[in-house]
Amino acid sequence: MNKSLTPQRFDKTTRRELLRFAGAGGLTASLGFASVRTIAAQTPVDLPLLEQMVIDLAGVPESIDPALAYSPRDWSVVHSIYDSPLGYAADGTIVPLAAESFAAVDDLTYEIVLRPGLLFHDGSPVTSAAITRSVAYMMESGSSASGLFAGITGVEEVDQLTARIVSSEPAPWLPAQIAVWLLLIPEGYSADQAATAPVGSGPYRFASQESGDSIALARNPDYTWGSSKGQPMAEELVFRFVPEVATRIADLATGASHLITEIPASQLSAVSDSGAIAVETAVVGSAFIRIAADVAPFDDARVRQALNHALDVQAIAGALVSPEASRLASLFPDDRSMAFNPDLEPYAFDLARARHLLVEAGVEDGFETELEITPAASVDVAEAIAAQLAEVGITVAIRVTEYTDFNATWNESSAPALRMATWSPLYDPHTLLSLVFASEGFLSRYVNPDVDTLIESGASEVDAEVRASIYRELSALMYEDAPAVYLWNLTAGYGMAEEVSAWRPRGDEYVIPTVVGEAD
Repeated sequence: MNKSLTPQRFDKTTRRELLRFAGAGGLTASLGFASVRTIAAQTPVDLPLLEQMVIDLAGVPESIDPALAYSPRDWSVVHSIYDSPLGYAADGTIVPLAAESFAAVDDLTYEIVLRPGLLFHDGSPVTSAAITRSVAYMMESGSSASGLFAGITGVEEVDQLTARIVSSEPAPWLPAQIAVWLLLIPEGYSADQAATAPVGSGPYRFASQESGDSIALARNPDYTWGSSKGQPMAEELVFRFVPEVATRIADLATGASHLITEIPASQLSAVSDSGAIAVETAVVGSAFIRIAADVAPFDDARVRQALNHALDVQAIAGALVSPEASRLASLFPDDRSMAFNPDLEPYAFDLARARHLLVEAGVEDGFETELEITPAASVDVAEAIAAQLAEVGITVAIRVTEYTDFNATWNESSAPALRMATWSPLYDPHTLLSLVFASEGFLSRYVNPDVDTLIESGASEVDAEVRASIYRELSALMYEDAPAVYLWNLTAGYGMAEEVSAWRPRGDEYVIPTVVGEAD
């Protein structure tokens, strides 16, 4: 590989210089037992509305069905249309959204009181029955995430605005799942409607879509109640799907778009050079290579450890990802994630140690394997990884798989053993751990009874501090057993026009064109 591993820096220091918004915050300790009783509504922002706002996403969403959306790209559209009882604030904390209050009644029961007067886009009222419908819709959807709600034994509609969600066992992680997946839907809702003409209660209403090209939304005129999600920025919103980075940057420079997403750090200077505003924000997420531990030689932990030692992750991250990317010791990037373990040090780049481990595992002559990536991943990064693994005798072929097939084959034994993935947000680790690393996880190719025990303990422990200590222990165990190559923390790069400079990126990477006011 003839690419220099010298980190790229930015020299411009103009008024429009690179802005960095740190994603401060995380789950509050009380949310380990979920007792946010009230959160003040936001004062509506008195800003002039744009007639139209155009956002370039970096590709076509996999789905705009709220149960089948699996990525920030999908969720940007979905969470612009729908509201959940709870939501992630811009700093990543969980707050009531359509809910006026939210609390744990006991270890098995959460009570949601909805805000009075909320309406769906079709004019029907948002009542406690919507919570019952949303739980049922998620459970019947065939979603990869439906198992996260399998422990719910019932929804009790106490009155028109109050519902209680009852689980068969303690579920301190449920608020994080509600915020992402439990989008409120009107009566008689169907999957066909969700895919073609969705109806929610969020800041924008569905207007039209051109398959593979764009989705148009219109401002919800009833969305004036001081939502923690913020107030709409435009009368009309158009999400366009533009895979090429250069085209997205050109769109912004020419005024064809107002906000562009998924801009690599190496291209942010091109955004600022064009006269637009470049933004890079810290995301509570991580990049990693999931190792399929159900096939030889990766069923040997020494081989998995060798992969971690064989990669100079920091050099790759600094040169090809972002100057803000740092090598991680676990799946959890910093102390905003409750599973972050500050006592762990990242694996050392040590070729001799990697070779020694491969000899111990009986594969000193090396082997061939595949690394699977999506079209959104950097081929340069994958090639750098392959080149470094070749130094210890591991020959890696790179396979690029479209999003839909990539997400459909996580647990298939015929899929490549190495899979480069990113995951965010990781404030609460339950979703990632239960889906990808638990033995019975829907996306798992890894079995470790001790890891299972800790995942199950963390999932049922209602004391936030005790729960965090369980996850720190789990991080240490997974460091030693290495079911993944731990790469780097995630950042997200954007470009925006001056007229939308009030917009702020979110810690969960959703691109929702709203502006948040001050708390009343």
